[in-house]
Amino acid sequence: MPNYQNILMVYPEVPSNTYWSFKYALKFIHKKSSMPPLGLLTVAALFPPDYHLKLVDMNIESLCDEDIEWADAVFISAMIVQKESMQSVITRCKQMHTKVVLGGPYANSNREEIEGVDHFVLGEVEETLQPFLSDLENGVAKEIYPLPPHPDISKAPTPRFDLLKMDAYGSMAVQYSRGCPFHCEFCDIWVIYGNTPRLKSADTMVAEMEALYQQGWRGPVFLVDDNFIGNKKRAKAELLPALKQWQEAHGHPFHFFTEASINMASDDDLLALMREAGFNEVFIGIETPDREGLKETGKVQNLKTDMGEAVRHIQKHGIEVMAGFIVGFDNDKPDIFERQIRFIQRNAIPKAMIGLLVALPGTKLYQRLKSEGRILGSSIGNNTHVLSTNFKTVMDGDRLKEGYKKILANIYDFRLKKYFERCNRLFDNMEYTEYFQRQIKLQEVKIFIKSLLRQPFTPYGWQYLKFLGRNFLKHREVFGEAVSMGITGHHFHTITQETLKKEKTASILEEKYHYFVGLVNQYSKSLMTNSIDNIDYAAKLWKKRVKLLKEMQHKINKIHIDFREDLNSRYMEISKQMRELMNTFEQKALPAPK
Repeated sequence: MPNYQNILMVYPEVPSNTYWSFKYALKFIHKKSSMPPLGLLTVAALFPPDYHLKLVDMNIESLCDEDIEWADAVFISAMIVQKESMQSVITRCKQMHTKVVLGGPYANSNREEIEGVDHFVLGEVEETLQPFLSDLENGVAKEIYPLPPHPDISKAPTPRFDLLKMDAYGSMAVQYSRGCPFHCEFCDIWVIYGNTPRLKSADTMVAEMEALYQQGWRGPVFLVDDNFIGNKKRAKAELLPALKQWQEAHGHPFHFFTEASINMASDDDLLALMREAGFNEVFIGIETPDREGLKETGKVQNLKTDMGEAVRHIQKHGIEVMAGFIVGFDNDKPDIFERQIRFIQRNAIPKAMIGLLVALPGTKLYQRLKSEGRILGSSIGNNTHVLSTNFKTVMDGDRLKEGYKKILANIYDFRLKKYFERCNRLFDNMEYTEYFQRQIKLQEVKIFIKSLLRQPFTPYGWQYLKFLGRNFLKHREVFGEAVSMGITGHHFHTITQETLKKEKTASILEEKYHYFVGLVNQYSKSLMTNSIDNIDYAAKLWKKRVKLLKEMQHKINKIHIDFREDLNSRYMEISKQMRELMNTFEQKALPAPK
Protein backbone atom coordinates (compact mmCIF):
# COMPACT_ATOMS: atom_id res chain seq x y z
CA MET A 1 0.00 0.00 0.00
CA PRO A 2 1.27 3.53 -0.74
CA ASN A 3 2.40 5.78 2.09
CA TYR A 4 0.28 8.54 0.60
CA GLN A 5 -2.82 6.43 0.30
CA ASN A 6 -5.52 9.03 0.98
CA ILE A 7 -5.56 11.75 -1.67
CA LEU A 8 -7.85 14.75 -1.31
CA MET A 9 -8.47 16.67 -4.54
CA VAL A 10 -9.63 20.25 -4.01
CA TYR A 11 -11.09 22.69 -6.53
CA PRO A 12 -11.07 26.24 -5.05
CA GLU A 13 -13.95 28.66 -5.31
CA VAL A 14 -14.57 30.57 -8.54
CA PRO A 15 -16.04 34.04 -7.87
CA SER A 16 -19.77 33.76 -8.37
CA ASN A 17 -20.38 37.38 -9.41
CA THR A 18 -19.24 36.91 -13.02
CA TYR A 19 -21.11 36.36 -16.26
CA TRP A 20 -19.45 32.95 -16.62
CA SER A 21 -20.76 31.60 -13.31
CA PHE A 22 -24.47 31.67 -14.32
CA LYS A 23 -25.10 31.68 -10.56
CA TYR A 24 -28.32 33.69 -10.64
CA ALA A 25 -29.79 31.40 -13.31
CA LEU A 26 -28.69 28.21 -11.56
CA LYS A 27 -30.81 29.13 -8.53
CA PHE A 28 -33.95 28.60 -10.64
CA ILE A 29 -32.92 25.02 -11.40
CA HIS A 30 -31.59 24.22 -7.90
CA LYS A 31 -27.98 23.81 -9.01
CA LYS A 32 -24.86 25.16 -7.31
CA SER A 33 -22.28 25.26 -10.12
CA SER A 34 -22.46 25.38 -13.89
CA MET A 35 -19.98 22.52 -14.44
CA PRO A 36 -17.58 20.20 -12.60
CA PRO A 37 -13.75 20.41 -12.33
CA LEU A 38 -12.90 18.22 -15.32
CA GLY A 39 -9.14 18.70 -14.87
CA LEU A 40 -9.13 17.10 -11.43
CA LEU A 41 -11.43 14.29 -12.60
CA THR A 42 -8.97 13.63 -15.44
CA VAL A 43 -6.01 13.53 -13.05
CA ALA A 44 -7.96 11.27 -10.68
CA ALA A 45 -8.35 8.69 -13.47
CA LEU A 46 -4.54 8.41 -13.71
CA PHE A 47 -4.07 7.22 -10.11
CA PRO A 48 -3.43 3.51 -9.51
CA PRO A 49 -6.41 1.65 -7.97
CA ASP A 50 -4.76 1.24 -4.53
CA TYR A 51 -5.14 4.97 -3.79
CA HIS A 52 -8.22 6.32 -2.01
CA LEU A 53 -9.48 9.49 -3.67
CA LYS A 54 -11.90 12.13 -2.45
CA LEU A 55 -12.99 15.28 -4.31
CA VAL A 56 -14.11 18.56 -2.70
CA ASP A 57 -15.39 21.15 -5.15
CA MET A 58 -15.61 24.28 -3.03
CA ASN A 59 -18.11 25.75 -5.48
CA ILE A 60 -20.74 23.29 -4.26
CA GLU A 61 -19.58 22.39 -0.72
CA SER A 62 -17.31 23.55 2.08
CA LEU A 63 -13.83 22.20 2.69
CA CYS A 64 -13.82 20.79 6.23
CA ASP A 65 -10.83 20.32 8.51
CA GLU A 66 -11.81 16.65 8.72
CA ASP A 67 -11.21 16.31 4.96
CA ILE A 68 -7.70 17.72 5.31
CA GLU A 69 -6.98 15.57 8.37
CA TRP A 70 -8.05 12.46 6.44
CA ALA A 71 -5.68 13.24 3.57
CA ASP A 72 -2.07 12.19 3.28
CA ALA A 73 -1.70 14.77 0.51
CA VAL A 74 -3.93 17.46 -0.99
CA PHE A 75 -3.91 17.95 -4.77
CA ILE A 76 -5.17 21.37 -5.92
CA SER A 77 -5.87 22.68 -9.40
CA ALA A 78 -6.74 26.34 -9.95
CA MET A 79 -7.15 29.08 -12.52
CA ILE A 80 -5.94 32.63 -11.94
CA VAL A 81 -9.43 33.75 -10.97
CA GLN A 82 -9.36 31.21 -8.11
CA LYS A 83 -6.08 32.37 -6.58
CA GLU A 84 -7.50 33.86 -3.37
CA SER A 85 -9.47 30.74 -2.53
CA MET A 86 -6.52 28.56 -3.57
CA GLN A 87 -4.11 30.40 -1.27
CA SER A 88 -6.56 30.01 1.61
CA VAL A 89 -6.67 26.25 1.04
CA ILE A 90 -2.87 26.05 0.93
CA THR A 91 -2.60 28.00 4.19
CA ARG A 92 -5.06 25.68 5.92
CA CYS A 93 -3.19 22.60 4.72
CA LYS A 94 0.15 23.94 5.95
CA GLN A 95 -1.34 24.78 9.34
CA MET A 96 -2.46 21.15 9.59
CA HIS A 97 0.92 19.85 8.30
CA THR A 98 -0.59 18.23 5.20
CA LYS A 99 1.46 18.02 2.02
CA VAL A 100 0.24 20.22 -0.88
CA VAL A 101 0.60 19.36 -4.57
CA LEU A 102 -0.42 22.09 -7.03
CA GLY A 103 -1.08 22.10 -10.76
CA GLY A 104 -3.41 23.75 -13.25
CA PRO A 105 -3.36 27.00 -15.26
CA TYR A 106 -2.44 29.36 -12.42
CA ALA A 107 0.53 27.28 -11.30
CA ASN A 108 1.76 27.02 -14.89
CA SER A 109 1.84 30.77 -15.45
CA ASN A 110 2.45 32.25 -11.98
CA ARG A 111 4.34 29.65 -9.98
CA GLU A 112 6.86 32.17 -8.60
CA GLU A 113 4.21 34.13 -6.70
CA ILE A 114 2.62 31.10 -4.98
CA GLU A 115 3.83 30.20 -1.46
CA GLY A 116 3.33 27.14 0.75
CA VAL A 117 3.29 24.46 -1.95
CA ASP A 118 5.39 21.34 -1.47
CA HIS A 119 5.33 20.14 -5.07
CA PHE A 120 4.36 21.77 -8.37
CA VAL A 121 3.29 19.29 -11.06
CA LEU A 122 2.96 21.43 -14.15
CA GLY A 123 1.43 21.02 -17.57
CA GLU A 124 -0.40 17.93 -18.82
CA VAL A 125 0.30 15.13 -16.37
CA GLU A 126 -0.61 11.98 -18.31
CA GLU A 127 3.06 11.02 -18.54
CA THR A 128 4.42 12.68 -15.37
CA LEU A 129 1.98 11.74 -12.61
CA GLN A 130 3.25 8.17 -12.19
CA PRO A 131 6.93 9.22 -11.87
CA PHE A 132 5.89 11.92 -9.38
CA LEU A 133 3.89 9.46 -7.27
CA SER A 134 6.83 7.05 -7.30
CA ASP A 135 9.19 9.82 -6.14
CA LEU A 136 6.69 10.86 -3.48
CA GLU A 137 6.46 7.33 -2.08
CA ASN A 138 10.23 7.00 -2.05
CA GLY A 139 10.76 10.34 -0.32
CA VAL A 140 12.64 11.91 -3.24
CA ALA A 141 9.91 14.05 -4.81
CA LYS A 142 11.21 17.27 -6.33
CA GLU A 143 9.68 20.68 -5.74
CA ILE A 144 8.97 21.29 -9.43
CA TYR A 145 8.00 18.87 -12.17
CA PRO A 146 8.28 21.08 -15.27
CA LEU A 147 6.05 21.22 -18.30
CA PRO A 148 6.39 17.90 -20.17
CA PRO A 149 6.07 17.34 -23.93
CA HIS A 150 2.49 17.17 -25.21
CA PRO A 151 1.21 13.66 -24.41
CA ASP A 152 -0.86 11.38 -26.62
CA ILE A 153 -4.45 11.58 -25.34
CA SER A 154 -6.07 9.27 -27.91
CA LYS A 155 -6.66 6.50 -25.37
CA ALA A 156 -6.92 8.54 -22.18
CA PRO A 157 -8.80 6.88 -19.31
CA THR A 158 -12.35 7.98 -18.58
CA PRO A 159 -12.47 10.83 -16.02
CA ARG A 160 -13.61 9.79 -12.56
CA PHE A 161 -17.18 11.06 -12.85
CA ASP A 162 -18.08 8.78 -9.94
CA LEU A 163 -16.34 11.24 -7.57
CA LEU A 164 -18.92 13.92 -8.35
CA LYS A 165 -22.09 15.00 -6.60
CA MET A 166 -23.79 15.21 -9.98
CA ASP A 167 -27.05 16.74 -8.80
CA ALA A 168 -25.19 19.94 -7.87
CA TYR A 169 -24.17 20.80 -11.46
CA GLY A 170 -25.99 22.46 -14.32
CA SER A 171 -23.98 20.60 -16.96
CA MET A 172 -21.26 18.00 -17.32
CA ALA A 173 -17.93 18.41 -19.13
CA VAL A 174 -15.75 16.25 -21.35
CA GLN A 175 -12.76 16.98 -23.57
CA TYR A 176 -12.16 15.80 -27.13
CA SER A 177 -9.03 17.70 -28.12
CA ARG A 178 -6.21 19.89 -26.82
CA GLY A 179 -4.48 22.60 -28.80
CA CYS A 180 -5.52 25.15 -31.42
CA PRO A 181 -4.15 25.77 -34.94
CA PHE A 182 -4.36 29.56 -34.63
CA HIS A 183 -2.03 32.15 -33.02
CA CYS A 184 -4.22 34.79 -31.36
CA GLU A 185 -1.94 37.23 -29.54
CA PHE A 186 -4.01 37.44 -26.33
CA CYS A 187 -4.52 33.67 -25.96
CA ASP A 188 -2.25 31.26 -24.07
CA ILE A 189 -3.95 28.03 -25.20
CA TRP A 190 -1.84 27.47 -28.30
CA VAL A 191 1.27 28.46 -26.33
CA ILE A 192 0.60 25.84 -23.64
CA TYR A 193 -1.05 23.05 -25.64
CA GLY A 194 0.47 23.55 -29.06
CA ASN A 195 -0.74 24.40 -32.55
CA THR A 196 -1.37 20.81 -33.58
CA PRO A 197 -4.62 19.63 -31.99
CA ARG A 198 -4.34 16.25 -30.26
CA LEU A 199 -7.53 14.22 -30.25
CA LYS A 200 -9.08 11.41 -28.30
CA SER A 201 -10.40 8.51 -30.33
CA ALA A 202 -14.10 8.25 -31.05
CA ASP A 203 -14.23 5.06 -28.96
CA THR A 204 -12.71 6.92 -26.00
CA MET A 205 -15.31 9.68 -26.27
CA VAL A 206 -18.17 7.20 -26.54
CA ALA A 207 -16.86 5.48 -23.40
CA GLU A 208 -16.99 8.81 -21.57
CA MET A 209 -20.58 9.39 -22.73
CA GLU A 210 -21.50 5.93 -21.51
CA ALA A 211 -19.85 6.60 -18.13
CA LEU A 212 -21.88 9.80 -17.71
CA TYR A 213 -25.03 7.99 -18.75
CA GLN A 214 -24.42 5.16 -16.28
CA GLN A 215 -23.89 7.73 -13.51
CA GLY A 216 -27.41 8.94 -14.23
CA TRP A 217 -26.63 12.15 -16.08
CA ARG A 218 -29.18 13.53 -18.54
CA GLY A 219 -28.96 17.00 -20.07
CA PRO A 220 -26.24 19.40 -21.27
CA VAL A 221 -22.65 18.27 -21.82
CA PHE A 222 -19.91 20.80 -22.56
CA LEU A 223 -17.03 19.72 -24.81
CA VAL A 224 -14.39 21.98 -23.30
CA ASP A 225 -12.10 21.99 -26.35
CA ASP A 226 -10.68 25.41 -27.07
CA ASN A 227 -11.40 24.71 -30.73
CA PHE A 228 -13.64 21.72 -31.37
CA ILE A 229 -12.86 21.87 -35.11
CA GLY A 230 -9.10 22.21 -34.72
CA ASN A 231 -8.99 18.97 -36.72
CA LYS A 232 -12.22 19.31 -38.65
CA LYS A 233 -11.59 16.32 -40.89
CA ARG A 234 -11.43 13.82 -38.02
CA ALA A 235 -14.29 15.44 -36.13
CA LYS A 236 -16.49 14.93 -39.20
CA ALA A 237 -15.26 11.49 -40.15
CA GLU A 238 -14.95 9.89 -36.70
CA LEU A 239 -16.42 11.64 -33.68
CA LEU A 240 -19.66 13.19 -34.88
CA PRO A 241 -21.00 10.03 -36.56
CA ALA A 242 -20.13 8.05 -33.42
CA LEU A 243 -21.90 10.56 -31.17
CA LYS A 244 -24.94 10.56 -33.43
CA GLN A 245 -25.14 6.77 -33.32
CA TRP A 246 -24.72 6.68 -29.55
CA GLN A 247 -27.37 9.37 -29.03
CA GLU A 248 -29.86 7.54 -31.21
CA ALA A 249 -29.23 4.27 -29.37
CA HIS A 250 -29.84 5.95 -25.99
CA GLY A 251 -32.77 8.17 -26.89
CA HIS A 252 -30.80 11.43 -27.19
CA PRO A 253 -30.13 11.93 -23.44
CA PHE A 254 -27.56 14.72 -23.96
CA HIS A 255 -27.37 17.98 -25.80
CA PHE A 256 -23.89 19.29 -26.46
CA PHE A 257 -22.27 22.70 -26.56
CA THR A 258 -18.66 23.59 -27.30
CA GLU A 259 -16.17 26.23 -28.47
CA ALA A 260 -15.05 26.57 -32.08
CA SER A 261 -13.65 29.02 -34.60
CA ILE A 262 -15.94 30.92 -36.93
CA ASN A 263 -14.76 29.06 -40.02
CA MET A 264 -17.17 26.27 -39.02
CA ALA A 265 -19.82 28.33 -40.82
CA SER A 266 -18.30 27.53 -44.21
CA ASP A 267 -18.93 23.78 -43.90
CA ASP A 268 -22.58 22.78 -44.19
CA ASP A 269 -21.76 19.08 -43.78
CA LEU A 270 -20.04 19.84 -40.47
CA LEU A 271 -22.99 21.90 -39.24
CA ALA A 272 -25.46 19.17 -40.21
CA LEU A 273 -23.39 16.51 -38.43
CA MET A 274 -23.08 18.63 -35.30
CA ARG A 275 -26.80 19.30 -35.26
CA GLU A 276 -27.68 15.64 -35.76
CA ALA A 277 -25.24 14.58 -33.01
CA GLY A 278 -27.05 16.87 -30.59
CA PHE A 279 -25.07 20.15 -30.61
CA ASN A 280 -27.32 23.15 -30.06
CA GLU A 281 -24.85 25.85 -28.98
CA VAL A 282 -21.33 26.95 -29.80
CA PHE A 283 -19.10 29.64 -28.29
CA ILE A 284 -17.15 31.63 -30.89
CA GLY A 285 -14.53 34.28 -30.27
CA ILE A 286 -15.74 37.17 -32.44
CA GLU A 287 -13.61 39.65 -30.42
CA THR A 288 -14.26 42.76 -32.53
CA PRO A 289 -16.02 43.86 -35.73
CA ASP A 290 -13.00 46.05 -36.51
CA ARG A 291 -10.66 44.48 -39.07
CA GLU A 292 -7.63 46.39 -37.81
CA GLY A 293 -8.23 45.03 -34.33
CA LEU A 294 -8.45 41.49 -35.73
CA LYS A 295 -5.20 41.98 -37.64
CA GLU A 296 -3.54 43.35 -34.52
CA THR A 297 -4.34 40.27 -32.47
CA GLY A 298 -3.69 37.74 -35.23
CA LYS A 299 -7.30 36.58 -35.51
CA VAL A 300 -6.84 35.63 -39.17
CA GLN A 301 -9.72 33.16 -39.26
CA ASN A 302 -12.18 36.00 -38.56
CA LEU A 303 -10.74 38.09 -41.39
CA LYS A 304 -11.61 35.47 -44.01
CA THR A 305 -15.38 35.73 -43.68
CA ASP A 306 -18.28 38.08 -43.17
CA MET A 307 -18.67 37.37 -39.47
CA GLY A 308 -22.29 38.50 -39.23
CA GLU A 309 -23.29 36.32 -42.15
CA ALA A 310 -21.34 33.40 -40.63
CA VAL A 311 -23.17 33.76 -37.29
CA ARG A 312 -26.56 33.82 -38.98
CA HIS A 313 -25.68 30.79 -41.11
CA ILE A 314 -24.78 28.75 -38.02
CA GLN A 315 -28.04 29.83 -36.38
CA LYS A 316 -30.03 28.66 -39.38
CA HIS A 317 -28.65 25.19 -38.77
CA GLY A 318 -30.28 25.11 -35.33
CA ILE A 319 -27.15 26.03 -33.37
CA GLU A 320 -27.13 29.08 -31.11
CA VAL A 321 -23.99 31.24 -31.23
CA MET A 322 -22.68 32.46 -27.89
CA ALA A 323 -19.81 34.85 -28.51
CA GLY A 324 -16.90 36.61 -26.87
CA PHE A 325 -16.04 40.27 -27.53
CA ILE A 326 -13.11 42.42 -26.46
CA VAL A 327 -12.50 46.17 -26.26
CA GLY A 328 -9.17 47.77 -25.52
CA PHE A 329 -7.15 46.83 -28.60
CA ASP A 330 -4.51 49.35 -29.64
CA ASN A 331 -6.42 49.97 -32.87
CA ASP A 332 -9.78 50.62 -31.20
CA LYS A 333 -11.29 53.98 -32.14
CA PRO A 334 -13.97 55.93 -30.20
CA ASP A 335 -16.75 54.39 -32.31
CA ILE A 336 -15.82 50.81 -31.35
CA PHE A 337 -18.38 50.69 -28.54
CA GLU A 338 -21.32 51.51 -30.81
CA ARG A 339 -19.99 49.07 -33.41
CA GLN A 340 -19.82 46.26 -30.86
CA ILE A 341 -23.40 46.99 -29.74
CA ARG A 342 -24.68 47.03 -33.34
CA PHE A 343 -22.94 43.76 -34.21
CA ILE A 344 -24.30 41.92 -31.17
CA GLN A 345 -27.82 43.23 -31.68
CA ARG A 346 -28.01 42.86 -35.46
CA ASN A 347 -26.74 39.28 -35.39
CA ALA A 348 -28.98 38.03 -32.58
CA ILE A 349 -26.35 36.94 -30.05
CA PRO A 350 -28.24 36.74 -26.73
CA LYS A 351 -25.28 35.53 -24.66
CA ALA A 352 -22.58 38.04 -25.49
CA MET A 353 -19.55 37.94 -23.21
CA ILE A 354 -17.80 41.32 -23.44
CA GLY A 355 -14.59 42.11 -21.63
CA LEU A 356 -11.70 44.54 -21.53
CA LEU A 357 -8.52 43.18 -23.09
CA VAL A 358 -6.27 41.61 -20.45
CA ALA A 359 -2.64 40.57 -20.89
CA LEU A 360 -2.22 37.07 -19.47
CA PRO A 361 1.27 35.80 -18.54
CA GLY A 362 2.68 33.51 -21.20
CA THR A 363 0.88 35.16 -24.10
CA LYS A 364 2.48 37.00 -27.00
CA LEU A 365 0.44 40.02 -25.95
CA TYR A 366 2.00 40.04 -22.50
CA GLN A 367 5.49 39.72 -23.95
CA ARG A 368 4.88 42.58 -26.40
CA LEU A 369 3.39 44.92 -23.80
CA LYS A 370 6.14 44.10 -21.31
CA SER A 371 8.79 44.96 -23.90
CA GLU A 372 6.97 48.26 -24.49
CA GLY A 373 6.87 49.00 -20.74
CA ARG A 374 3.07 48.97 -20.63
CA ILE A 375 2.29 46.23 -18.11
CA LEU A 376 0.73 47.72 -14.96
CA GLY A 377 0.13 44.59 -12.89
CA SER A 378 -1.07 41.01 -12.88
CA SER A 379 -4.43 39.83 -14.15
CA ILE A 380 -7.15 38.66 -11.77
CA GLY A 381 -8.23 36.13 -14.40
CA ASN A 382 -11.75 37.49 -14.95
CA ASN A 383 -12.38 39.04 -18.36
CA THR A 384 -16.02 40.14 -18.02
CA HIS A 385 -17.57 43.06 -16.10
CA VAL A 386 -14.18 44.04 -14.61
CA LEU A 387 -13.75 47.76 -15.24
CA SER A 388 -9.97 47.92 -15.42
CA THR A 389 -7.18 46.20 -17.29
CA ASN A 390 -3.59 45.36 -16.40
CA PHE A 391 -1.76 47.40 -19.03
CA LYS A 392 -1.57 50.95 -20.31
CA THR A 393 -4.02 51.18 -23.19
CA VAL A 394 -3.67 53.40 -26.25
CA MET A 395 -7.19 54.72 -25.71
CA ASP A 396 -7.56 56.96 -22.68
CA GLY A 397 -8.40 54.72 -19.70
CA ASP A 398 -11.45 56.71 -18.59
CA ARG A 399 -12.88 56.76 -22.11
CA LEU A 400 -12.33 53.00 -22.43
CA LYS A 401 -14.01 52.35 -19.10
CA GLU A 402 -17.03 54.53 -19.90
CA GLY A 403 -17.37 52.97 -23.35
CA TYR A 404 -17.26 49.49 -21.88
CA LYS A 405 -19.93 50.40 -19.33
CA LYS A 406 -22.02 51.74 -22.20
CA ILE A 407 -21.88 48.36 -23.97
CA LEU A 408 -22.94 46.48 -20.84
CA ALA A 409 -25.73 48.92 -20.03
CA ASN A 410 -27.05 48.63 -23.58
CA ILE A 411 -27.03 44.93 -24.35
CA TYR A 412 -28.22 43.95 -20.85
CA ASP A 413 -30.30 47.05 -20.21
CA PHE A 414 -32.42 47.67 -17.13
CA ARG A 415 -35.60 46.36 -18.81
CA LEU A 416 -33.72 43.63 -20.80
CA LYS A 417 -35.52 44.85 -23.90
CA LYS A 418 -32.44 44.49 -26.11
CA TYR A 419 -31.68 41.03 -24.73
CA PHE A 420 -35.15 39.67 -25.46
CA GLU A 421 -35.08 41.27 -28.92
CA ARG A 422 -31.94 39.26 -29.67
CA CYS A 423 -33.56 36.07 -28.37
CA ASN A 424 -36.60 36.66 -30.61
CA ARG A 425 -34.44 37.27 -33.63
CA LEU A 426 -32.44 34.11 -32.89
CA PHE A 427 -35.59 31.97 -32.88
CA ASP A 428 -36.74 33.63 -36.11
CA ASN A 429 -33.39 32.86 -37.76
CA MET A 430 -33.47 29.14 -36.96
CA GLU A 431 -34.66 26.76 -39.66
CA TYR A 432 -33.65 23.44 -38.07
CA THR A 433 -35.27 23.72 -34.65
CA GLU A 434 -35.90 19.99 -34.19
CA TYR A 435 -32.50 19.51 -32.57
CA PHE A 436 -32.83 22.70 -30.51
CA GLN A 437 -35.86 21.38 -28.63
CA ARG A 438 -35.74 20.13 -25.05
CA GLN A 439 -37.97 17.46 -23.59
CA ILE A 440 -40.49 18.99 -21.20
CA LYS A 441 -40.48 16.93 -18.01
CA LEU A 442 -41.92 17.55 -14.57
CA GLN A 443 -38.70 19.25 -13.45
CA GLU A 444 -38.91 21.70 -16.38
CA VAL A 445 -42.53 22.49 -15.45
CA LYS A 446 -41.48 23.26 -11.86
CA ILE A 447 -38.70 25.53 -13.14
CA PHE A 448 -41.18 27.35 -15.38
CA ILE A 449 -43.57 27.87 -12.46
CA LYS A 450 -40.74 29.21 -10.30
CA SER A 451 -39.78 31.58 -13.12
CA LEU A 452 -43.38 32.81 -13.44
CA LEU A 453 -43.63 33.41 -9.72
CA ARG A 454 -40.56 35.62 -9.69
CA GLN A 455 -39.52 37.14 -13.01
CA PRO A 456 -42.70 39.09 -13.86
CA PHE A 457 -42.08 41.19 -10.74
CA THR A 458 -38.59 42.29 -11.76
CA PRO A 459 -37.71 45.53 -13.59
CA TYR A 460 -37.72 43.54 -16.84
CA GLY A 461 -40.96 41.67 -16.01
CA TRP A 462 -43.10 43.11 -18.81
CA GLN A 463 -40.45 42.39 -21.45
CA TYR A 464 -40.12 38.86 -20.09
CA LEU A 465 -43.87 38.20 -20.35
CA LYS A 466 -44.02 39.63 -23.87
CA PHE A 467 -41.08 37.42 -24.86
CA LEU A 468 -42.71 34.26 -23.51
CA GLY A 469 -46.11 35.10 -25.03
CA ARG A 470 -44.63 35.83 -28.45
CA ASN A 471 -42.65 32.62 -28.64
CA PHE A 472 -45.43 30.46 -27.23
CA LEU A 473 -47.52 31.59 -30.18
CA LYS A 474 -44.79 31.75 -32.83
CA HIS A 475 -42.19 29.14 -31.82
CA ARG A 476 -44.01 26.73 -29.54
CA GLU A 477 -41.70 23.88 -30.55
CA VAL A 478 -38.81 25.58 -28.73
CA PHE A 479 -40.78 27.14 -25.89
CA GLY A 480 -38.73 25.22 -23.34
CA GLU A 481 -35.62 26.91 -24.68
CA ALA A 482 -37.39 30.28 -24.49
CA VAL A 483 -38.01 29.69 -20.77
CA SER A 484 -34.33 28.79 -20.35
CA MET A 485 -33.26 31.99 -22.11
CA GLY A 486 -35.55 34.02 -19.88
CA ILE A 487 -33.86 32.55 -16.81
CA THR A 488 -30.39 33.11 -18.28
CA GLY A 489 -31.38 36.72 -18.92
CA HIS A 490 -32.01 37.11 -15.20
CA HIS A 491 -28.38 36.19 -14.54
CA PHE A 492 -27.04 38.69 -17.07
CA HIS A 493 -29.37 41.37 -15.74
CA THR A 494 -28.26 40.81 -12.16
CA ILE A 495 -24.54 40.85 -12.98
CA THR A 496 -24.79 43.93 -15.20
CA GLN A 497 -27.02 46.07 -13.01
CA GLU A 498 -25.13 45.25 -9.80
CA THR A 499 -21.81 45.95 -11.54
CA LEU A 500 -23.03 49.35 -12.73
CA LYS A 501 -24.53 50.16 -9.31
CA LYS A 502 -21.28 49.12 -7.66
CA GLU A 503 -19.30 51.41 -9.94
CA LYS A 504 -21.66 54.32 -9.25
CA THR A 505 -21.47 53.68 -5.52
CA ALA A 506 -17.67 53.61 -5.66
CA SER A 507 -17.77 57.07 -7.27
CA ILE A 508 -20.12 58.33 -4.56
CA LEU A 509 -17.76 57.06 -1.85
CA GLU A 510 -14.88 58.96 -3.45
CA GLU A 511 -16.98 62.12 -3.79
CA LYS A 512 -17.97 62.06 -0.11
CA TYR A 513 -14.40 61.40 0.97
CA HIS A 514 -13.01 64.28 -1.08
CA TYR A 515 -15.81 66.53 0.23
CA PHE A 516 -14.65 65.74 3.78
CA VAL A 517 -11.01 66.39 2.84
CA GLY A 518 -12.04 69.77 1.43
CA LEU A 519 -13.97 70.56 4.60
CA VAL A 520 -10.97 69.73 6.76
CA ASN A 521 -8.75 71.95 4.63
CA GLN A 522 -11.31 74.77 4.80
CA TYR A 523 -11.56 74.63 8.58
CA SER A 524 -7.80 74.29 8.94
CA LYS A 525 -7.32 77.62 7.22
CA SER A 526 -9.73 79.24 9.70
CA LEU A 527 -8.00 78.02 12.83
CA MET A 528 -7.02 80.66 15.37
CA THR A 529 -4.73 80.32 18.36
CA ASN A 530 -6.65 79.42 21.54
CA SER A 531 -9.97 80.25 19.85
CA ILE A 532 -13.22 78.75 21.15
CA ASP A 533 -14.23 78.45 17.49
CA ASN A 534 -11.63 75.71 17.05
CA ILE A 535 -13.61 73.45 19.36
CA ASP A 536 -16.72 74.16 17.31
CA TYR A 537 -14.88 73.31 14.08
CA ALA A 538 -13.70 69.99 15.54
CA ALA A 539 -17.22 69.12 16.71
CA LYS A 540 -18.69 69.93 13.31
CA LEU A 541 -16.09 67.81 11.53
CA TRP A 542 -16.70 64.92 13.90
CA LYS A 543 -20.48 65.02 13.21
CA LYS A 544 -19.91 65.39 9.48
CA ARG A 545 -17.54 62.41 9.47
CA VAL A 546 -20.08 60.22 11.27
CA LYS A 547 -22.86 61.33 8.93
CA LEU A 548 -20.82 60.74 5.77
CA LEU A 549 -19.73 57.27 6.88
CA LYS A 550 -23.34 56.34 7.63
CA GLU A 551 -24.39 57.55 4.18
CA MET A 552 -21.60 55.53 2.58
CA GLN A 553 -22.56 52.38 4.46
CA HIS A 554 -26.20 52.90 3.47
CA LYS A 555 -25.20 53.09 -0.19
CA ILE A 556 -23.07 49.95 0.09
CA ASN A 557 -25.89 48.02 1.75
CA LYS A 558 -28.07 48.63 -1.31
CA ILE A 559 -25.61 46.59 -3.41
CA HIS A 560 -26.10 42.82 -3.68
CA ILE A 561 -23.95 41.13 -1.04
CA ASP A 562 -21.96 39.26 -3.73
CA PHE A 563 -20.67 42.59 -5.07
CA ARG A 564 -19.78 44.42 -1.86
CA GLU A 565 -16.30 43.13 -1.08
CA ASP A 566 -14.33 45.84 -2.90
CA LEU A 567 -16.67 48.55 -1.64
CA ASN A 568 -16.34 47.37 1.95
CA SER A 569 -12.56 47.38 1.64
CA ARG A 570 -12.60 50.91 0.26
CA TYR A 571 -15.02 51.98 3.01
CA MET A 572 -12.60 50.73 5.67
CA GLU A 573 -9.73 52.61 4.00
CA ILE A 574 -11.77 55.82 3.81
CA SER A 575 -12.89 55.47 7.43
CA LYS A 576 -9.26 55.12 8.53
CA GLN A 577 -8.11 58.05 6.39
CA MET A 578 -10.90 60.28 7.70
CA ARG A 579 -10.00 59.40 11.29
CA GLU A 580 -6.35 60.24 10.61
CA LEU A 581 -7.41 63.59 9.14
CA MET A 582 -9.46 64.26 12.26
CA ASN A 583 -6.51 63.41 14.51
CA THR A 584 -4.25 65.80 12.61
CA PHE A 585 -6.86 68.55 12.72
CA GLU A 586 -7.46 68.11 16.46
CA GLN A 587 -3.75 68.31 17.17
CA LYS A 588 -3.69 71.69 15.43
CA ALA A 589 -7.00 72.98 16.74
CA LEU A 590 -6.84 71.66 20.28
CA PRO A 591 -3.21 71.78 21.45
CA ALA A 592 -2.52 69.93 24.67
CA PRO A 593 -2.39 72.21 27.79
CA LYS A 594 1.09 73.10 29.00
